[in-house]
Amino acid sequence: MTGSKIFGEPLPDWTPPPMPQAAVLKGRYAQLEPLNADAHASGLHQANAASDEIWNYLPYGPFSSLPAYHRWMRGVEGQNDPFFYAIRDLETGALGGVASFLRITPQSGSIEVGHINFSPALQRTRAATEAMFLMMQWAFEAGYRRYEWKCDALNLASRRAAQRLGLSYEGVFRQATVYKGRNRDTAWFAAIDKEWPALKSAFSTWLSPDNFDTRGRQIERLADLTALVRVADDPEL
Repeated sequence: MTGSKIFGEPLPDWTPPPMPQAAVLKGRYAQLEPLNADAHASGLHQANAASDEIWNYLPYGPFSSLPAYHRWMRGVEGQNDPFFYAIRDLETGALGGVASFLRITPQSGSIEVGHINFSPALQRTRAATEAMFLMMQWAFEAGYRRYEWKCDALNLASRRAAQRLGLSYEGVFRQATVYKGRNRDTAWFAAIDKEWPALKSAFSTWLSPDNFDTRGRQIERLADLTALVRVADDPEL
């Protein structure tokens, strides 16, 4: 209509959510502990020693020695953004990885998950999936509206993980940054608060002990459970 104006959806009750808090996030299989070099560096360095490839798409690492890794961890622990967690597999008691919240923007209700680095022993475990669920759950239940995942566009494993977790594909930013002397095109994924109830239900179904047989094999795939929630799938997968 001539003269009409179109604006975004009003948010009359919008209140910016809090920053992440230094508290443990605990589930059935995984526990996320605010990163602490003295408590976590040794166990994580030992877990990471099995593969240098886990550092390929991170702007730092691999670390040749425990002191070097400890110094790096000293530099990032306790920061507000990125806010790092160490991930403990509760079935084994072992530390197996790290992940962080970053690009935290309470005023717009946006938060990103990143710096994800899972040791070979943690990969493809229920603890690994639950760790991602616990972070997503904290963000949405704290009041964030948008939960982002970004990765090197060449990192197909990360792109598959984002989609499996129910985050929708939003495109590729070309020549987004440079790291380790290489170009990075960045693939973007996100979920929004309106999708959270269905995603939470999908995770709860997948993480239920009833979803695994006596040999620990999944019965329903998480990617199948989240498929109806995703509004766009990655065309490269």
